[in-house]
Parts: sequence; structure tokens; C-alpha cells
Amino acid sequence: EVVSEESEEESNGVNLMEFSDEILLHILSYVPCTDLVLNVRRTCRKLATLCLDKSLTHTVLLQKDYKVNKDKVKQLMRDIGKEIYQLNMAGCYWLPSSTIDHVTRCKNLVKLNLSGCHVTSLRLSKMLSTLQHLRSLAIDVNPGFDASQLSSECKATLSRVSELKQTLYTPSYGVVPCCTSLEKLLLYFEILDRSREGFMLSGQLMVGESNVPHYQNLRIFYARLAPGYVNQEVVRLYLAVLSDRTPENLHAFLISAPGSFAETGATKNLLDSMARNVRLDALQLPKAWINGSGLLQHLKFNNPFYFSFSRCTLSGGHLIQRVINGGKDLKSLTSLNLSGCVHCLAPESLFRKAEDDIDSSILESLVVSCCNLRHLNLSAAHHHSSESIGNHLCQLLSRLKHLLSLALPVCSITDVAASVEKPPTTPNLVPQTFGRKVRIGIQTYPRNFGDQTNQKIESSVFWALMGSLRFLETLEIIGSSFSSAMPRNEPAIRNSLPPCVRAQSVGDSEVAAISQLTYLQSLTLAQLPNILTGSGLVNIGLQCQHLRTLSLANLGMMGKMVYMSALMDMLKHCKCLRDLRLEQPYFCAGAQFFQALSHCSSLQRLCIVSRSGTLQSDAVMSFMASCLEVIMCHMFMGESLTVCKNLQQSIVRSFQAERPALNVVIFPLLHEDLTEVIRDVPMRHLDEITLFKSRVAEEPPNLWW
Repeated sequence: EVVSEESEEESNGVNLMEFSDEILLHILSYVPCTDLVLNVRRTCRKLATLCLDKSLTHTVLLQKDYKVNKDKVKQLMRDIGKEIYQLNMAGCYWLPSSTIDHVTRCKNLVKLNLSGCHVTSLRLSKMLSTLQHLRSLAIDVNPGFDASQLSSECKATLSRVSELKQTLYTPSYGVVPCCTSLEKLLLYFEILDRSREGFMLSGQLMVGESNVPHYQNLRIFYARLAPGYVNQEVVRLYLAVLSDRTPENLHAFLISAPGSFAETGATKNLLDSMARNVRLDALQLPKAWINGSGLLQHLKFNNPFYFSFSRCTLSGGHLIQRVINGGKDLKSLTSLNLSGCVHCLAPESLFRKAEDDIDSSILESLVVSCCNLRHLNLSAAHHHSSESIGNHLCQLLSRLKHLLSLALPVCSITDVAASVEKPPTTPNLVPQTFGRKVRIGIQTYPRNFGDQTNQKIESSVFWALMGSLRFLETLEIIGSSFSSAMPRNEPAIRNSLPPCVRAQSVGDSEVAAISQLTYLQSLTLAQLPNILTGSGLVNIGLQCQHLRTLSLANLGMMGKMVYMSALMDMLKHCKCLRDLRLEQPYFCAGAQFFQALSHCSSLQRLCIVSRSGTLQSDAVMSFMASCLEVIMCHMFMGESLTVCKNLQQSIVRSFQAERPALNVVIFPLLHEDLTEVIRDVPMRHLDEITLFKSRVAEEPPNLWW
């Protein structure tokens, strides 16, 4: 392409090759490394030299290069293996395990990420035996892993590793006991409670797994647990060593556990030891470890950059007194997760109802003290503002000029005056019900929506908030009572709770206000009950040209898809969109929808979750044929198992050869075997798009590269 364009550029007086090497290197840095080495460098002598520059070959990122295959990796390692110091192959689930053998050519590797790759104990041993300079490693531990198969050379390499990220799919210590110099340990527990055959699993470690981890140099400990009691049993074994002797240099201690994770005597001893001996910069604990205890009063903090009190009953009074120390300067704090903290903006929680108004003085203290916040999550709670002028939650948050990501409940963004008014209705709307489907035509909406209601929109507190956060990249507006129809390890939810009363007036005008976010890259909207036409979505499509991820769930009335026409118009403008997730009952995935979606030329992943939803197989096949970048298609609808299986097989048979990373799951949403199907979905897709969750401040920033 470069060669073919040179003659045209010369005729216009501009030659790309006349740019300085610095400019060309900057341009080439946006090209995938496989294309640089295997294609671009063969176009001319100058590019042949530049494509092998150390700035381009030092770090090789393959984690989302969905076109890479085994042969390309082999050639890449052969050509520049000795020049690679950092290699990221995370989530390359489609590559055969033999591909890992070629990593042995990278003799100078310092950082290696193989999360999501198929690696056996023997292959890992052979590879690590040759990587004597390795200091950072990320791997999966799957059933069948045997630490006794690791050679002495492999264990010598592991003894020098200071950073380890380990995802566990089976009860095991993995390679942790071999890593005697660990400073950073990240553990992801994805062990299921039952085997495929239906047998209950035990959290006890396998025979030969009794080696004790070495934590004496540990600075960062992070553990994230998927639902299930086995994960809790195994993580307690990892924590047992910490409870005996807390590392002196520990400055980040984070455990993310869903549901109930009870505190034990060992964990209490660990927390008491931490309170006496360490000063933390990052903290996250299971809610049962914080609720009702005076732990926060005794823990000491240095220059904290991350706090997560997700789902805790922590009151605003305790938050200010014990964490912020009555308004202490916390300019170092950049990320704060208060998701599900229903009382965190109230002075006390003993006699308070979750729906009561917030205390604006607590939020104001938080904003003033933590003025450099970049990531803030206030979702999954009822944060209702009072009628006091100037003290609305949106007005106070507008002072946080450095915010890059924000998650809010729907009821928190409404104007107080508007929330007590009856939401507008139209004579064509169907009552909000879960009854049988109602056949309706495609809704129309005003094309000049912004002009018609400009004065009303621009006077709202949410409009002002969006206008003040011009550099926001991620926004989530989620109903406080919203729950996805497809949870992790359970059958699909058939009914959902009604939206908060304060949220009833939130609709098209609030969505239109989001279009002010010029640099928006990720948007999640869930349970906005007053969406009548979806006209605000078109504004977003026109103005937010950097949008890459879009997730829409349960917008408008539940009995029908009221915003289909606007959504199709929006999609025609989303040229950078890569991930689209739609969750809406009675969604019709037909020819018109897929024709509009075909305008999203950069789309890579599509997930549709729809109770009683329908699809047209021919339309799906045409869409897959026209959108060449799509490598993930997940649809959980109301169609029969036969229809779903036939379509899935047709897609795989037609496109798998051209798209090695193709992952297709089409399955009835309410089928009893849904959880068995979900367990085979690659973790990258499952965690990033298929399962609905709030992702703002979910982890500390830059936790792993």
C-alpha cells in the first residue's frame, strides 16, 4: 500500500518517505508488529530499516491481533526474537499450544504474558529454562498442571521472577512456591464448583502441592475471585502464609470477592498484623471483613492511590473520618470504587433507608479532598440529591476536572424538580409489562431533537456535568436495581426489579447530553426507563467519533424495542466501534439491524442477550460476510436450540478458516445448559463483554501491563 501511494503523493508534491525518521517511527508505532515485520518492511529499503528499529521491536503486543496465526508467530520470532524484551500474548486462545515453543527464540525476554494461552507443564518448563532474564510472567494453571514436571533450570528462572500473574482453573499453588523473589502477585481464581461430569470439586490442593509460597519481599497482593465456594477455600490457603508473617514492604492488599466471603481467625490475624506493621497505598477487602468492624480506624495509609469499598455498608461518616481523616488532603488518590455502597454518602446507616437523600456535605468533602480522582464508581446505589440549590450530586462532581472514567446510578443524574413530575408519555406506548409480545412498527423520532429541546436540556445539572468533563473516556449510567439476564454461574434471570422512582424521568434528553463527550471511548447505559425514541443515541453517534465500546441494556419500556430506529441511525456513524453489547427483551435481530451494523467497519465483537428475542439467520450470515473484522459473535435469544445450533455451525464452517480467532456462541437464553456453554467461552471475551458488570475502578490503574 505504501509503494502504490508513493506515485500519487509525489504528483501532489508530498512524499511520505521525505518525513523524518522520528515522524515515520511514530506513524509505524500504530501498526501491529506482525504487519511491520512480515509486510511493511518488505516495501522499500528505508522502511526495512525503520521497521526493525528497537523502539518498535522492544515490545511486541499480540493480545488483540486477532489475525495472527501460528505461522506468523513462528516467522516473527525467527526474524526479531532476539530483539524482543516484552511479549504480550494474553488472550491468544486460538493459537495451538505448540506456538509457545517458538518463544524460546526470545532469549532476552524480561516480561512475558501468556494469560489465556494453552500451556502445559512440560512446555512451560522447556520455555522458561531458556529465558534467564525473565522478571515478569503471566500464565494460566489448568487441570492437569503438575509442578513436579518443572525442571531445575525452569525453577531457577522462576526464582528470579519478581512479578507473577496467575489465573487458576484448578486448585493449585501453580508456580508460586518456585518464585522466591516475588514482589507483585496477582491471582485470578476461576475454579468451578462442579466438574463437567457434575461432580463437586474440593478446594484442597493436589498431592505434591504442599510447598509454601514465599512472600517475604511482597509489595502487591491482589486476588480476584469468581463466584463459588471452591475459590474461597483455595484463596484461604494462599492467605494462610501471609497471616503467619506479614511482609514489611507490603503497600497494596486487594481482594475482590463476590457475595459472602466470611472472615476467619487467620484472616483476622492477618488484618491485625497489617494494622500494626504496614502502611498501605491501595486497599480492597471483602465486605464481610469491613462491615461492623473498626478495621479502617486502625489501618495506616501512606500515599493511597486506590480504594475499593464495593458493596460495603460503610457510611459516609466513617468514610470521611476513618479514610479521609476528616478532610485530609488526599491528592494522591486517583481511583475510588464505591459501587454498591448504599450509605457511603450519608452520615450514618443505622436508621437510614437506601432511598433517602444523600448528605451533600459528605460528597463535597470527598471532592475537595480527592481533587485528582481519575476513576470514580458510585453505581449500584440510590444517590438521591436534595432540593438544596448548588448541592446536586452532578454539580459537585463537576469539580473533578481530571476524571477519565465515571459510573453513576440512573437516579442520581435526574433534576430534583423533574423527578417529582410525571414522566412524559405518548399514546402509542405499550404498558410496561412482561406479557406477550406486541407487534408494532419501528418508532420514529425527531431528527432535530437537539434543536427542539435545547433550552430544557442545557439547563439540566447532568448536561452541565457532561460539559465540564470534556476529557471523560468511559461513562456508565446504570439503574440502581438493574441486574443482567445472564449472570455468571446461574440460570438466566427471568424477571428484573423495576427502576427507581427517581429514575423514571431519565431518558432521551439525558442521553443527548452525553454527546458533549468528544473523547468518549466506552459507554454503558442500562435501565433508563424514559427512553421514548432513542434520539439521543444519534447525537452520540455523530459527536463521539472515538467511541469503541457500546453497551445498552433494558432501555425504555420492557415490552418492546422502542429505540431500534435511532440505534440503527447511530450505528451508521460509529466507524471506530469495536465492541457492541445489547441486552433487551423482545429484540429482533433482523435484516435492517444487521444492515445498519455493517456500517461499523471496525467492529470485532458482538453480544446480544434477549429474552424472547428473535433472529434472522440469513441476515446474520450476510453481516458476518460483510464485516471482515468480526471475530466474536455471541447471541443468547429466544430461538429454539435447533435454530441456534444450525446458525452457529454455519458461521463457523463459513468463516473459521479466514478468521483463526473466531468464537461463536448462539444459544437459547433460558436453556438449562446455558452455564455449561458459558464455561467454554474464552475468558477474555467473557470478562470484557459477554457478562455485564461495572468496570470503572474495578481494579487499580496499571495493575498489569
